[in-house]
Amino acid sequence: MIIFKKLNLTRNRVWKLLEPAEDNDNLSKFIDIFLVNLIFFNILMVILETVDTLYFRYKLLFIYFELFSVTIFSLEYISRFWSCVENKTKNETNRKARLRYIFSFSAIIDLIAILPSLLAFLFPTVDLRFVRALRIFRLLKFSRYSNSINTLLIVLWDQRKSLGAAFFILFIVLIISSSGMYIVEKDIQPEKFGSIPQSMWWSIVTLTTVGYGDVYPVTSMGKFFGSIIIILGIGTVALPSGILASAFTEYTRRNQKKYEDKLKFMLSDNIIDDDERKELDQLSEKLNLSDDDIAAIEAHYKNKKKKN
Repeated sequence: MIIFKKLNLTRNRVWKLLEPAEDNDNLSKFIDIFLVNLIFFNILMVILETVDTLYFRYKLLFIYFELFSVTIFSLEYISRFWSCVENKTKNETNRKARLRYIFSFSAIIDLIAILPSLLAFLFPTVDLRFVRALRIFRLLKFSRYSNSINTLLIVLWDQRKSLGAAFFILFIVLIISSSGMYIVEKDIQPEKFGSIPQSMWWSIVTLTTVGYGDVYPVTSMGKFFGSIIIILGIGTVALPSGILASAFTEYTRRNQKKYEDKLKFMLSDNIIDDDERKELDQLSEKLNLSDDDIAAIEAHYKNKKKKN
């Protein structure tokens, strides 16, 4: 029993160490800083490896650093898998908690972080460029330590249906514009508009208002049709941007409301002690609220309370 108790305490400690650090946990802070820096230098190494002169000159350094990184990331993944049961929901078994962790976004990213090197080890003939391309996904590990990235992911998930509808409309316009340009320009410019897939390059560049100028219509009908597509593109491509902007505003408003509700509860006795202030600070950090947001919320609530 004593052994199991100590094991449970150790597991709980490991979980807390790997989660975003609390203010009074210096070891957890050190681990966070260490992992963030390791991720940063991994991305830097992936970029530098593509410079052949640097890679062949410092090949051993790149290899040893990759071995060190994969070892650390593997230990992190195993430790999180072992300790994730400390975050299980009510009536959830350890097995279900671990399965839930394995299929979570953060766990998949952690696995992708070590997968490229495992592939290179198991399949020595695998294309090095493919391995490097996979390793760049280690950048997503920053999401665990960045509230801003988490906010973006939450907003994207919340608006997945609206964004899906917007991209579906964009896809329809893309097909119509590619097909139309293929019909009106294929005889005059078969090398550029000889098929619908070929015409899609012009459609994408036009709809996104990039306009490289390498492919363009030369017939009167093609220019007229292209003008209509340009006008449609302005509104169609702006749809996802508008959806995201509105979603970010709504998300910020909800977070401000959560903070205000917590503030209202703590000011029920007209006093905010040190522990309550610390709790509010932690909440504001979690909700990704700036100091200006907090000051505005507190000033607004105090003014509202005076009027009442």
